Amino acid sequence: MRAVRVLQPTGPADVVVEEVPEPTPAPGEVLVEVHRVGVSFPDLLLSRGQYQLRPEPPFTLGVDYAGTVVSGPGFEPGQRVAGVLPCGAAGELVAADPDGVFALPDGASYDEGAALPMNYLTALFALAERGQVRAGETVLVHGAAGGVGTATLQVAKGLGARTIAVVSTDEKAAFARQAGADEAVLVDGFRDAVAEATGGRGVDAVVDVVGGDVFTDSLRSLAPQGRLLVVGFAAGQGIPEVKVNRLLLNNIDVRGVGWGAYAMTRPGYMRSQWEQLLPMIASGAVRPPIGRVYDLEEFGQALLDMDARATLGKSVVRVRD
Repeated sequence: MRAVRVLQPTGPADVVVEEVPEPTPAPGEVLVEVHRVGVSFPDLLLSRGQYQLRPEPPFTLGVDYAGTVVSGPGFEPGQRVAGVLPCGAAGELVAADPDGVFALPDGASYDEGAALPMNYLTALFALAERGQVRAGETVLVHGAAGGVGTATLQVAKGLGARTIAVVSTDEKAAFARQAGADEAVLVDGFRDAVAEATGGRGVDAVVDVVGGDVFTDSLRSLAPQGRLLVVGFAAGQGIPEVKVNRLLLNNIDVRGVGWGAYAMTRPGYMRSQWEQLLPMIASGAVRPPIGRVYDLEEFGQALLDMDARATLGKSVVRVRD
């Protein structure tokens, strides 16, 4: 079968598609015929050997996917599913632990299925568990036109929160509003814009996938007892530091959000999260905005586009129709 492979961790430009043996599912695993694969930030880091998970090359990329079940416990052959795993989904077939395989609602396409697992379960973990966001609170989302950003906007709305998107261009602002943001502001001068939008009070939570220069002004944008949720460092400007006296004086928190390391080591946790998402999907609050759809051979280009922050919403890769 065809699969997207990292032969050496030298970056996305060197990712290749090659023939590999079909997977043989271990006892208890689900075998899935893959239709779509999501393009995820961990794939970019994996291609460079910069992710916390460092599989020995050569290995197959692909974190989240959608397709149909071939065989496995708890599912019917031909059943439509979405799934997530640390890597290995970017091929024509994948064998996976059923804990990370979820029945795909009838109204969701394969494109949407491949956009749901990692981003939306991360957003739910960030907001509901780590951020303890409640209905009526205000959430600011950095990188709000990307895959994790749009997922966070929608899950926050599903929890009853008001959302403010922070983006780099007017085009991305329009996209974020279309994805569900109540308001959108440009990153240049966002602190003043947020102060104006909240009547000077600030926001209850900031979800930061960007890091870098926005970090300090994000702290300054928090209301009393606000929470800054650190999801990633897409800006690539190094790891921000915080003076803890600022936390003490303003009664604010900085909280790490490491969904994968938490969820993938707790049997049943991801499935319980998926159950929480289903009503949001049914209500229309959660509907992943799909950006570009790439062919399998373009997986490396999709990662380059992500690295250049040239993507809107969730990019997906077509494995089969």
